[in-house]
Amino acid sequence: MQGEKQDRQIYHEKQKLQFCLLHALNNLLQEKDCFTRGELDVIADKLALDGDVDKPRWAPLSMIFAPHHNRLTGNYDVNVLIAALEARGRVVVWHDRRNGASSIGLDQSDETLAGIMLNVPVRKFAGLWRSRHWIALRRIDGLWYNLDSDLDKPKSFQNEDEVTEFVDNIINHGGEVLVVLNENQTTNDSSSL
Repeated sequence: MQGEKQDRQIYHEKQKLQFCLLHALNNLLQEKDCFTRGELDVIADKLALDGDVDKPRWAPLSMIFAPHHNRLTGNYDVNVLIAALEARGRVVVWHDRRNGASSIGLDQSDETLAGIMLNVPVRKFAGLWRSRHWIALRRIDGLWYNLDSDLDKPKSFQNEDEVTEFVDNIINHGGEVLVVLNENQTTNDSSSL
């Protein structure tokens, strides 16, 4: 109907194995298969080759546990995230946790701020299993969403204060915050993020 705002379908991938970075990237960019497992594996392998001046000798477990990911289950590291987003014209800025979430600038335009990636500690099986999990936060049609692949569906935040409180809680519990900016739209104070 004319004059009525039509609700946009929000893309949301659900968690499979330890492919949370893959899901978080696709959720952040709101596109199915924007990144694929194969593409992230190639990025991780290239990072391993580029970084190894003296290549280590082959070991049986190196077939599974590669430097930047687990070949069977995913579990990609921050280097893969940065390289993948840079390949899509984004700039990743590690947020200085001492400044708190209020310094991120959630009110920046969508042309500048693409979203936020969180890396949070996770404990499972009564604390016996410790790992980390990637979560994407993004503003869509003026409303911020938690696009965590562990959630059944995206969770909207009521306002920017609620996002700030959520991110501060993540920081206080050992999480890391990476601000994703659109290339050529970075602000002069992005280094203080």
